[in-house]
Amino acid sequence: MSYPSPDLRPTACFSVQAAAEPSVMARVLELFAKRGLVPTRLHADVQGSRGEMMTIDIQMEGLAPELAAYMARCMRQIAYVECVLTSERGFVPAAQRA
Repeated sequence: MSYPSPDLRPTACFSVQAAAEPSVMARVLELFAKRGLVPTRLHADVQGSRGEMMTIDIQMEGLAPELAAYMARCMRQIAYVECVLTSERGFVPAAQRA
């Protein structure tokens, strides 16, 4: 699916909850790298009283919904990943923002 303008492309959002293991972030990002994609936004936090949990938030502008769903399914298969939440953020015209 192509979009007429970069401003009209939706953004796929992923929130990955996993054990704070050294290989998890690399394996999640590998799904993007294998497709020649660089996430638009990436943020990770280690949480828990002993730093045992990690949250990785990724946004990818212009990712087709079908590919985003497939990548989320792949993320759920990665060792130590407990949960993957997805959403899509769409374009809101300036006239509708207020």
